[in-house]
Amino acid sequence: MYHQAYGIIKTLAPLHVGATAGEERGNLNLIFRDQFTQTGIIPGSSIRGRLRAEMRQNYGGDEQQVRKWYGNDVPDRNEIDTVDRTFSDRTTESLVKFEYASIVWLPVFCPGQPIVWVSCPRLLKRYRRIAGLESLTVPQKYTRSQSLTPLPNNKLFFNFGFLTIEHHANLSSWFPNNEEFPAVVVGDDEISMIHDMALYRQSRVALEKDQKRNADKAFFGVEALPEETILAFPIGLKKDKDGEQWQPFPGQRTKDDIYLGGLESVGFGHCEISLFNIRVNSKINSNTGK
Repeated sequence: MYHQAYGIIKTLAPLHVGATAGEERGNLNLIFRDQFTQTGIIPGSSIRGRLRAEMRQNYGGDEQQVRKWYGNDVPDRNEIDTVDRTFSDRTTESLVKFEYASIVWLPVFCPGQPIVWVSCPRLLKRYRRIAGLESLTVPQKYTRSQSLTPLPNNKLFFNFGFLTIEHHANLSSWFPNNEEFPAVVVGDDEISMIHDMALYRQSRVALEKDQKRNADKAFFGVEALPEETILAFPIGLKKDKDGEQWQPFPGQRTKDDIYLGGLESVGFGHCEISLFNIRVNSKINSNTGK
């Protein structure tokens, strides 16, 4: 029986979660993508690993607390000689479960705006389920928010061409904290093309020490979700037998800045994460799991 909570991630810098330079060896380092919409995701394992590390730091290295909430990992061969033998080497079930984070709104450059947040019905349906917004009706495609002023004849111009707006609605309920941005909903079959146009891309190179040329296998391109992307992910919480509440951040905060993904040392991965409904009730309904 699980208590349903969820988290919202807002990127404060480009976010790359995917292949590394060592794996690609000079090619484009791609981000992980959803198999249906082909839009960027953050695997639940990445979120779990980051919050696990945060708790380890916040609790002064108290492995008992960390392993209670996030489970016991089997040490790799490099850790076998240093692992604390007071704990079992066998894996254990965690009390906190994380699913992958999917895009809710993706910022895209649009001449004359200059930024429009874009989504599609499939992504909004998942967000509705995650956030418990079942009373909301998913907007039709080509619906704009009230804060978006299109070009004459209800047009928006993206790099691939013009998009005609057919409807308008108050979309504030589809944004965290009910803060409506200039936004438009496009078709499920169009979001992947717009997504690829919106990605942050950068070429990276390491030069040889004595010559101005790239070192062997040290030239690669990287793509990342752009700054101010909004993502959502579900959390499942099991009740702790001791009655303790999950506290991922110090001071019982439910919002904090963290770093996710790779290339953190060169300015990637800075995010704001907000958690909702994470307090487990003292009694869990056996029918609903809440």
